[in-house]
Formats: sequence, structure tokens, C-alpha cells
Amino acid sequence: PETLDIDDLAEFKCMLRLVWMLHNKTGPDRYVPLGEVLTDRVLRRGLGTSEVDAGTEVRRGLRLALRRGTVMVRSLKRDGVTIQVLALNSEADTKAFDALLCDGDAVETATMEDTDIERPNIYGLYEDNIGLLNPMIAEELKGAEKTYPMQWIEDAFKEAVTRNKRNWRYISVILG
Repeated sequence: PETLDIDDLAEFKCMLRLVWMLHNKTGPDRYVPLGEVLTDRVLRRGLGTSEVDAGTEVRRGLRLALRRGTVMVRSLKRDGVTIQVLALNSEADTKAFDALLCDGDAVETATMEDTDIERPNIYGLYEDNIGLLNPMIAEELKGAEKTYPMQWIEDAFKEAVTRNKRNWRYISVILG
């Protein structure tokens, strides 16, 4: 018989933490921004021995949960900014996304290929290693993405993490 048991520790820990994060949400939003899960210090500490290993394990655990179908990912556009959000793949959470559509927010189903889970872009790197984005930093990141090759950007983030200098100013100096 086919089993739906979770047999991967990373997937199990990601699911437990996501359920906890969703439970602690207040208000009508029944989702967690992907960047918030990827940068969650408790989850990262529980999954990796180093920052790079932890980020890889969080991504792997989320990827497994998405493939299993216990988690859904959506692209949510609010105030001109598109973010990817995670929710449980339940009837209640699907209805909550439908309600967002009625409120005028754009919600699209995202596939694994659409998400930042597989390989982070510059925004994913920032959220994984520094924290949540704000519009000013997003503009600076967009400029850096146009100016520098992605490999240089990834190397600069790794250098900053290694030196525990987790801020965009330090990374931009490395790139410049």
C-alpha cells in the first residue's frame, strides 16, 4: 500500500514550523511569505550545521512538502509588489486565497519552477541571508542584478555570510 508518511527530517521540520507560523498569524491572512520561512532562524538552526547547509535543507524540505501536496505556493500581488506565499493545501486556505481575489489582490497558483525554492535569485539570496525585503533595497538589488553576473552576486553574499556581515551595504562594497 502507498503511504503518505513523511520520512524526511527536513520536510517534517519544515511542515511543523510552517504550521506553527500559520497558527501564530493574526488577522485574515492564512499564509506565510516564502522569504519568512526561508529566513526563519529557528528552522535554519534545526536543519543545518552551517548557514549554507541550513538554507539548502530548508529549500529541500519545502520542495518535498510541495511535491507531496501538503503545502501550496501562490504568487500574491499587493500594492504593485509580488511575493510568493505558502499555505497548507487545505480547503480553508484555498477559500482564504479566493477571498483575497475578491478583495482585489492578484493571486496566482505558482508551480515549483515559478518559486524561489529551487535556486534563489538576488531577492531570494537577500531574504535567505539578510532578511525581508523593503522597496528601497529591492530597487538596489534590481540595479545590482543588471550590473553584475549572478555568480559574482552569489559569491558576495557567501563572503558576507562567512564574515557575519549581513547587510546590503557590505555586499555592495564587495561587488563594487
